[in-house]
Amino acid sequence: MASRNQNRPPRSPSTRKELGDENPLDKRRRLGAIGRAVGPTGSGRTRQPFAVVNNSQDVTTAANAEECPNHEFTKEEVEAILNEKPKAKKFDLKAKYEHAVEHNKRLKLCLKWFQQCDGNHVLDKEKLKNSLESAEKKCTDIELEKKNKEEELNAVISELRDNNASLQEKFSKEVSEKLDAIDRHRSENEARVTAEKSVASLAEELEKAQQDIAAANERAASLDNTHKRLQEYILSLQQYNSKLITDLETVRESLKRVEKEKLTIVENLSTLRGHCSSLQEQLTLSRASQDDAVNQKETLVNEVKCLRGELQQVRDDRDRQVSQVHALSAEVVKYKESTGKSFAELDNLTMKSKSLEVGWFYFLQVVKSIWQAFLHARFLLQETCSSQREQIRILELQLAAANEKLKMVDLSASEIRMEYLEQKRIIQERQDRLADMEHKLIEGENLRKKLHNTILELKGNIRVFCRVRPLLPDDSAAEGAIVSYPTSMESLGRGIDLIQSGQKYPFTFDKVFNHEASQQDVFVEISQLVQSALDGYKVCIFAYGQTGSGKTYTMMGRPEAPEQKGLIPRSLEQIFQSSQSLQAQGWKYKMQASMLEIYNETIRDLLSTNRSIGSDPIRPESAVSGKQYTIKHDANGNTYVSDLTIVDVSSITEISSLLRQAAQSRSVGRTQMNEQSSRSHMVFTLRISGINEGTEQQVQGVLNLIDLAGSERLSRSGATGDRLKETQAINKSLSCLSDVIFALAKKEDHVPFRNSKLTYLLQPCLGGDSKTLMFVNVSPDPSSVGESLCSLRFAARVNACEIGVPRRQMTLRPADSRLSYG
Repeated sequence: MASRNQNRPPRSPSTRKELGDENPLDKRRRLGAIGRAVGPTGSGRTRQPFAVVNNSQDVTTAANAEECPNHEFTKEEVEAILNEKPKAKKFDLKAKYEHAVEHNKRLKLCLKWFQQCDGNHVLDKEKLKNSLESAEKKCTDIELEKKNKEEELNAVISELRDNNASLQEKFSKEVSEKLDAIDRHRSENEARVTAEKSVASLAEELEKAQQDIAAANERAASLDNTHKRLQEYILSLQQYNSKLITDLETVRESLKRVEKEKLTIVENLSTLRGHCSSLQEQLTLSRASQDDAVNQKETLVNEVKCLRGELQQVRDDRDRQVSQVHALSAEVVKYKESTGKSFAELDNLTMKSKSLEVGWFYFLQVVKSIWQAFLHARFLLQETCSSQREQIRILELQLAAANEKLKMVDLSASEIRMEYLEQKRIIQERQDRLADMEHKLIEGENLRKKLHNTILELKGNIRVFCRVRPLLPDDSAAEGAIVSYPTSMESLGRGIDLIQSGQKYPFTFDKVFNHEASQQDVFVEISQLVQSALDGYKVCIFAYGQTGSGKTYTMMGRPEAPEQKGLIPRSLEQIFQSSQSLQAQGWKYKMQASMLEIYNETIRDLLSTNRSIGSDPIRPESAVSGKQYTIKHDANGNTYVSDLTIVDVSSITEISSLLRQAAQSRSVGRTQMNEQSSRSHMVFTLRISGINEGTEQQVQGVLNLIDLAGSERLSRSGATGDRLKETQAINKSLSCLSDVIFALAKKEDHVPFRNSKLTYLLQPCLGGDSKTLMFVNVSPDPSSVGESLCSLRFAARVNACEIGVPRRQMTLRPADSRLSYG
């Protein structure tokens, strides 16, 4: 004891008590100071990010107040700007241009506001990171201080233990000191507990700050993605729209100019052809007249030759007669001189000579007349030849002029032909460009549909397609058409107008099919949605409308006719074909099918083997087979029906046989509005489970195809007895469906899914993460215009509902073999 306390002055119990009181007080002060230091630090750490965020927002808004107007855009304003449509007339391009300029200005303001928000989020993110780092530094400092305090407390405890060991010999005298030491120990424990509590509170605040930072990062990433998509979509639409407008105007002007040139060329060509034909006729006439003149000339030449031959013959006869006369006269002289013949012979000779002279005179007269005729014929021939020569010369001149004109016409025709070929080539190029533009327009429309579908998926809306069936022979078409389709670019293929009592009711949906649309045209629009089931999404397609509007034809069609197959067989064919093509990528699929109907609020299994085709439709199937069909939802949002028949399918032939079996088992009946009216809601479900052996990915998709029973009015259907009960059950379930849609549209807290088995079965499709499409079928019968108007109004309300963003069901490990309805 002396060695241990020899360096310290002796102290009395009172002084020891005072020292004992001072030490705890000093420790309390230090712990209180630490607690105060921790308290403000923790509070400052938790409050600092929000203060920093507020300051940063004030600074950014103050800095950007000069650049853009002080206006914040809400979600509704952004959607209004994006969905805004020009109100100008169809051909009022100036108003459309001004509206587009104003719309672009607002879009630029919206984009600037998004960029400012983006910059604010980045600043907030950096400030939150800085505050988190400062908080972590403070936490480490507090932990160091805590360790120092623990070391000090350990030293105090060791000192107290030494004091306790030294004071055990004087226990009776130092009881008070021992009690003071116990009190100090308790106070130290309390201080330690408070320090641990402060550390735990700091850890909780640190976790909350980390969660807030993660949420802020997610919001910033989502805002970045939406901003980029909107910017790209707006730029692409503006560029493509301007390009299409300019190309369309140039093509129209060039087509008009080419048509005018073509008309003038055709007129000139027709006139030239007529003039050429007239010249050719004149040429043929002149050639014919020239041939006639040549023939006449040849005949006259032949006659002249004949006359010359006769004249030569007459001259020869005359010479011969003259020679005979000379010979006779010589003989007479000879006879007179030599023999002195008798005078009788001389008289005879003189008579002969006289007769010869008379014959010679006559002969000369004949030759003279022949010569005169020859001269006259020669004169006529010369006149005819001269006139023919003049005509031939004139005709030759005309022929030369006609040939020149013909050459000019040929040259002009060749030039016109070249121009025509050039214009034809230009027209062909314009037509090719027009076809290319139409192709680009179709691609742009497909891009618009894809972007529109992406926007709808991001918004989580239910997509609505409208289909109008053709007029039937039994419909009253004499009252006039009640359905028309707008032709404006904004509403083309998406708008429908219903006329009731002279008043027009316009509606706009995601797609509108007129009465000429085929089953293939309808299926092309939903093929990508059906493909999503193979990708692991829940897909639901259901048909709604009044009885006799074509719902069953749209969904089922006529499977025996390939061109008239409905959406259900076509969707299944596509799924099987796509699954086979995906096998090359390592995917293997397993598919299970089930079909049920809701008849009078009772679930009936259409694939049950115990069910007979001619069974009583009024008696529930559960009473016959002892099965209880109960709709159940699990914690993951999946839905299944207990005791329902589920069939494994691997080919389209198996599906076709199941569809035929279900069609024969479904409840149908005849009413005054429809010969074969569906009296129940039919639900076809295909569960798809796919696994990729290479990537070890597994997807679970569900395809629900639903044919709802048609709504009808008792005053028109004339239902009685069992048909009356069926009609009341159908109208009640459809009324519950409308109540659910109205509650979803108003975003009410309570949605009455349990009011009907139909709505309870469709709960994942209407209120979950499913891709949902509704077909509203409309009848063009004027007597059904009231029901058609109600159906279109209900479809418009459905199209405005937001049910959530679709979620893909994909895992990296084997999942439960039981699949849900979706």
